[in-house]
Amino acid sequence: RRALSGATMSSGPVASAIRTKLEHSFLPHHLQVLNESSGHNVPPGSESHFKVVIVSRKFDGKSIIDRHRMVNTTLAEEFDNGLHMLSIVAKTPEQWKDSAEVHQSPKCMGGDKD
Repeated sequence: RRALSGATMSSGPVASAIRTKLEHSFLPHHLQVLNESSGHNVPPGSESHFKVVIVSRKFDGKSIIDRHRMVNTTLAEEFDNGLHMLSIVAKTPEQWKDSAEVHQSPKCMGGDKD
């Protein structure tokens, strides 16, 4: 597994909670939790901006919006406790087999970061 440019495979407490909850809820075939906080106007070491790449049978027959709702609902506690942004790539195993490409998140346009 390789982190996308500008993101780190994170093992901090928020990343660990995200990983644990998604593993338990979705039994994923593939899961990446990428901390993208360093690309935003936050203190070093922050865990506020993440990208999740998740592949699960639980997404079979679900729309992209429904898949995102499922992930967001699972992580409601993290959002309540400071998770600010979550980019989600949610695919079925068949979709992942056809295309395992994950695009890099756009650069942050907000805040005062140089």
